[in-house]
Amino acid sequence: MEAKRQDLNVFGMTCAACSTRVEKSLKRAVGVERASVNLVTESAVVYYDPEQIGTEQLIDIVKHAGYEAAEKMSKEEKDAVLEKKFRREVRQFALSAVLAFPLLLTMVTHIPYLHHTSFAMGVDSLISPTVQLILATVIQFYIGWRFYVGAYKSLRGKSANMDVLVALGTSAAYFYSLAEYVRQMLNPNIEAHYYFETSAILITLILLGKLLESYATSKTTQSIAGLLKLQSKEAVVLRENKEWKVPVDELAVGDVILVRPGEKVPIDAVVLTGETSVDESMISGEPVPVEKKVGDAVIGSTVNFDGTFQAKVTKRMDDTVLSTIIRLVEEAQGVKAPIQRLADRISGIFVPIVLGIALVTFVVWMIATGGVLDQSLQVAIAVLVIACPCALGLATPTAIMSGTGKAAESGILFKGGEHLERTAKVDTVIFDKTGTLTEGKLRVTNMLDSHVDFKRFAGAMEARSEHPIAKAVLAYLGDIEEARAEKIRAKAGHGMVGILNDASVSLGSYRFIAQSVAIQQDVVDTMQKWMEAGQTIVAMSIDGVFAGAFGLLDTPRKEAKEAILRLHELGVKTAIASGDQSVVVENIATELGIDEVYAEQLPNDKSDLVADLQKKGRVVAFVGDGINDAPALATADTGISIGTGTDIAIETGDVTLVGHQLTLVPQTIQLSRATMRNIRQNFFWALAYNCAGIPIAALGLLAPWVAGLAMAGSSVSVVVNALRLKRLKLK
Repeated sequence: MEAKRQDLNVFGMTCAACSTRVEKSLKRAVGVERASVNLVTESAVVYYDPEQIGTEQLIDIVKHAGYEAAEKMSKEEKDAVLEKKFRREVRQFALSAVLAFPLLLTMVTHIPYLHHTSFAMGVDSLISPTVQLILATVIQFYIGWRFYVGAYKSLRGKSANMDVLVALGTSAAYFYSLAEYVRQMLNPNIEAHYYFETSAILITLILLGKLLESYATSKTTQSIAGLLKLQSKEAVVLRENKEWKVPVDELAVGDVILVRPGEKVPIDAVVLTGETSVDESMISGEPVPVEKKVGDAVIGSTVNFDGTFQAKVTKRMDDTVLSTIIRLVEEAQGVKAPIQRLADRISGIFVPIVLGIALVTFVVWMIATGGVLDQSLQVAIAVLVIACPCALGLATPTAIMSGTGKAAESGILFKGGEHLERTAKVDTVIFDKTGTLTEGKLRVTNMLDSHVDFKRFAGAMEARSEHPIAKAVLAYLGDIEEARAEKIRAKAGHGMVGILNDASVSLGSYRFIAQSVAIQQDVVDTMQKWMEAGQTIVAMSIDGVFAGAFGLLDTPRKEAKEAILRLHELGVKTAIASGDQSVVVENIATELGIDEVYAEQLPNDKSDLVADLQKKGRVVAFVGDGINDAPALATADTGISIGTGTDIAIETGDVTLVGHQLTLVPQTIQLSRATMRNIRQNFFWALAYNCAGIPIAALGLLAPWVAGLAMAGSSVSVVVNALRLKRLKLK
């Protein structure tokens, strides 16, 4: 049975160790084939066998791991939950800051040379040990209770996360101070050392860091929010000759809608009456309005310019072009890139290692200081706090979300983080010719007719094909008498064969026809001149005799040469693979500056070509229309499908380009490389921070509150670095 997909919202994760634990718990369950948990989006994607396990059981697994889970909520529902959570955290931080401020003043009493100043003595008299205890207790067990809960759930699940580090560190400072307080109460003559401010300020700074982190990571999801804002909310539907305004979600396939000038087209539909022009730039990237008449498709959320029209709804809201784009972006942001596995492995063992380092540090300092407990404890606490792996866990998902979000805004849809990572390594791009590098708007410029039935049979054959060549031939022939057709079938990459009016007819490429029939030399010379002029030849034979040919001309897309130039600037080799004649393909390659030419390629030849180049160590991207080129798109390291807006949902590549701007191809590679570079930067700084911070803290050179501030700052810096991708200038 095919695996079923279930999207879940997961709440309560605080670091990479949390998301790793949830993911491992899900993967261990019987019936789960694979699972991916995203810390930033607080979501999980699970593929499972519904005969062995169900959604409720998946939710129970997450809850047993210590977190809250629910079936995927709508954007509005999730926003409401997150908004409520954010407001609660703001209130808790504000309360913690107010309570911690007096304790912050007591830190002056620990600074050498200031201990006996009048200010320090004034603080000591105003903020007595009893006041410190009360303030610290509220912060530790009311505001900081979440860390104990999180630590308990983590340890119960036989792992350790950030909450364990925070709970241990702050508890050590608090309970040591509490012991000192009790000791002084029993014997007022002894000098006690209080560190209530250490635990209180640590908790306050960690809450501040999480708030800043939440705010920054929310920016990485703005691309989806922006797409959602494009969706229409209401539509005017015609029922019983009356106009009714209804929510778009209530429209059904077959409903007739009315769209006036200046309004958004509410949903994907086909025009029934009226003519207009529509701004489709949000889909195609083309700024010029597209003329629409009866029978033309219109795309939901595009803007109607100057005409009123009625249209019949063709898709449900969940299946529209824009909904498909949003779904692809969400999936791309939810699926991990392979590089994320490295961070997950490190995070999985990092916290236990840190606990060990902190313990060793404590023991060493106790020995070195001759048993000075408070100093040894302070150093161990600093190690625990500085080593939190939050930044490491955020390094990849924040960059992936920013990168795929920027891509979506530019009309580039990655179908997963792994495709984004692989595209960054591409060194060769192969283009299909017709409809990809060229306009795909072929027109017949020459014709040879040496048989009385040539035109009639050509029209009958081409009427059964959807190929651009067939449309061009039919447009050229116009209205002709139909022939009686039998047993017509396509020969992939060659043409068509069939029986028409009891005659055996073959129609296809010059090479296909020339292999089976003799062609006079003067006709060969004529067609050779056509090919040298860049024309594509379509020839016909009737009962084994050459019957005629068409010469069709297709021009390169206006931005094709610029796209090839930009690929070369990125150090990428370019190639063209086409089923057309060698002369035609070579002419276009020369005109555009393409490096390698592969002509007269059948669909399977193209996939074999990709495989051969891969065997030579090249990383290949194939650019095609996603239908005829499906084998090559599937074989390539990255299959890049050219989208046309209305058929975007059926594109088969790893990357879909919305619209038909070839300059998006180099931009795809540029953005992939920039995103991977950003991830490597995040990894470096996150690891460098921990590698440098732990020894510094272990040497006693960092106060615990400074370590807490540095830990919060490292997480925010990683997110801010990822957000730089939103400002990337694509060439």
